[in-house]
Amino acid sequence: MKKLYFLSCLLLPLFVSSQTTINVSGNSDVISGGTHEVAVSTPESVDISFDINNVGASATWRVTRYQVDVPSGWTDNLCWGHSTDTFGGTCYSSSQMNGNPWTTPTSGSFVVGEGEYGKLKVSIDPEDLAQGSGHYRYYISYNGSLYIDSVDLVFIYTLGVEEAEPVSVSIAPNPASDFIQVSMNGVQGAKMKMVDVLGNLVIQKNVSSSEKIDISSFKSGIYIISFDIPGMKSIMRKVIVKH
Repeated sequence: MKKLYFLSCLLLPLFVSSQTTINVSGNSDVISGGTHEVAVSTPESVDISFDINNVGASATWRVTRYQVDVPSGWTDNLCWGHSTDTFGGTCYSSSQMNGNPWTTPTSGSFVVGEGEYGKLKVSIDPEDLAQGSGHYRYYISYNGSLYIDSVDLVFIYTLGVEEAEPVSVSIAPNPASDFIQVSMNGVQGAKMKMVDVLGNLVIQKNVSSSEKIDISSFKSGIYIISFDIPGMKSIMRKVIVKH
């Protein structure tokens, strides 16, 4: 099973200043505001875990699941809890998640301190005969309505699917102060664009599969980098600059 990450347009509600970063558990790549793709060839339930990292003050978060486009008969559930919760947090079945969008109740809320993270595990169970693609979006918020971050999950179920050569982009270190190292696998190069949180362009250039970029003159804050690769959707990464 291969996992690709690429940019996804966010269509829904109002966002406030982000105090989080999101990554797939076990992978340090930041995919906040982006998409994680999973392709399978059997109709078995699959678990996908995300780490929701707190880079701001202590906060109590809730998770909203929005089914953007899901085939009939597919079911999903999620578990949401502090990373130190030995029980994996509070789990909600598909019958409990009976709205679209659906938000975790306040009774399942908990405090995440600065530098700590919450664990979001989602389970997707496609219908045996309903091959296709399911598109889910998970929002992070303080109160269930003002969204601070999100991640999309595209789950593809196709019998006899052939896995494509994986394409990945990594940026290190992150956070960074003097420079970032861009490393790409599966492609020779891409057109890179880097903007600040206000959308101001700070870098636009063609980059190779491995390139070191000086950021020592950038102000501290969050920056969004997109990579345009011919024949693919854009890949997006979030970078935190700290001086």
